[in-house]
Amino acid sequence: MQFHHLIHQSPGLDQLRQLAAADRLPHANLIVSPPGTGGLPAALAVANLLLCEDRQGAEGDTSCGRCRACRKTVSTVHPDLHFAFPTVGSKMTSDPFLPQWREALKESPYQEANDWLQRIGAENKQGNITREACAGILRKLSLKIFEGKYKIMLVWLPEYLGNEGNRLLKMIEEPPERTIFFLVAERVDLILTTILSRCQLTKLNAPTAAEMAAALQARGTPAPAATAAARLAAGNYNLALSLADSDTDSHGPRLLDWTRACYQGSASQLITWTDEFATLGRETQKHFIRYCLHFWREFLLLSVTGNQYNGVRLPAEELASATKLLPLVNHDQLAGITGILSECAEYVERNANPKILFLDAGLRIHHLLRTREPAHIKEAPQAARA
Repeated sequence: MQFHHLIHQSPGLDQLRQLAAADRLPHANLIVSPPGTGGLPAALAVANLLLCEDRQGAEGDTSCGRCRACRKTVSTVHPDLHFAFPTVGSKMTSDPFLPQWREALKESPYQEANDWLQRIGAENKQGNITREACAGILRKLSLKIFEGKYKIMLVWLPEYLGNEGNRLLKMIEEPPERTIFFLVAERVDLILTTILSRCQLTKLNAPTAAEMAAALQARGTPAPAATAAARLAAGNYNLALSLADSDTDSHGPRLLDWTRACYQGSASQLITWTDEFATLGRETQKHFIRYCLHFWREFLLLSVTGNQYNGVRLPAEELASATKLLPLVNHDQLAGITGILSECAEYVERNANPKILFLDAGLRIHHLLRTREPAHIKEAPQAARA
């Protein structure tokens, strides 16, 4: 992973890059970024620069990508680049999962914890970084450097260390010469304060929607689908990748059709819509619920700002529909609708029958929308149309 492979250059990354180029990087670095936004690929890019044998650029802040070290680093097989990450099992270490780890990084270094744990067959089991894994970290770092200028330990999601992190305190505070720690985290509040106090903290911002859309288009995603996925993902590129692979651009019309059927309360329309929706895959159903929650969030912003919210993240057609719905849905009804949708998201995760689940949800939403009828309610179905 080189810096030009990253989908965005966070300001916090510039300092790490400059320090690495000058060989002045602190021995313990905590990189914090929201889930799916680039903390892991950023750490990999800095590690690549540290190990590169032929740095480029006036300041030596670019890895060459051609030398022996770069070739090994990009394949995550460099003998001086070590990894620790969550696994499943009370005595399990990371080493048995290195083939899956390399495959996951090759597919997307923007992965999240749940993606990784499901890849290694965790199912409903809790991931952790065990005592044995910590012992393995200490053992690896006690060895001499094999080929490179540095020995690097990248710990992904140190939140999973729990109290076992105390076993690493001495090594983090006084590591062997030319040893660099990268701890890539998402939630600082779950990391031991004793570890935090020994690390230099770098916070990375999430990529913008435009940056994610450009990255998705570079992968071959059509522009409309890339824009829609980036808008919904709200900075989470891992989620944007998943959304781009689904039928994202059809969620808007699908939501408006469902809303009209819910309002009218027609059993035949609700059953027809539900039957068609049930044929979609579970991931697409989850993405549709996410889009629904996104739509109603933007609707709420429109309502509280008096329809003056210029930063609304809705396409023109759905924005027009949301604007026409403003006098028809009050905040109490909106709270009820989002509550029902949140329940649907939970039950879809549990593999509930989609026909029963969404038919019930449609009837409940119909009841909510009819709770308080505006005077011009008879125009609602036509008004809701874009």
